[in-house]
Amino acid sequence: MKKVEIYTDGACSGNPGNGGYCAILIYNGVEKVISGSELNTTNNKMELKGAIEGLKALKEPCEVDLYSDSQYLTDAFNQGWLTSWQLNGWRNASKKEVKNVELWQELIELTKKHKVNFIKVKGHADNEYNNRCDKIAVNEYKKLIN
Repeated sequence: MKKVEIYTDGACSGNPGNGGYCAILIYNGVEKVISGSELNTTNNKMELKGAIEGLKALKEPCEVDLYSDSQYLTDAFNQGWLTSWQLNGWRNASKKEVKNVELWQELIELTKKHKVNFIKVKGHADNEYNNRCDKIAVNEYKKLIN
């Protein structure tokens, strides 16, 4: 099984507002950048979209270290939130409806295909790839303004 690193980020101008996402895939020293934008979206949706599009770009099952500065994304997997949400009919611990269910469901399906390790990184710090993802995601939503 190939071992791939994916760095992801999402950004939004306003919340909701115009948003952008980015994923940088790294395999054997080769990088592939995937990015896009959406109108009237949220930061959390863009964080999930970056992870989804990064995983969708893989052409075969892979072992993936997925790096994100989104605690929302990493904790949902690492702290078992997704399992609880599903068992509770997509309601969180406060009994409120979980947002972005369709994106979570798509992400769950992708993690069944790949062996994914979600790793939290500090945002806007010294991680080169996280900073690049952020810059690309911001540039994506800025394109919607021009």
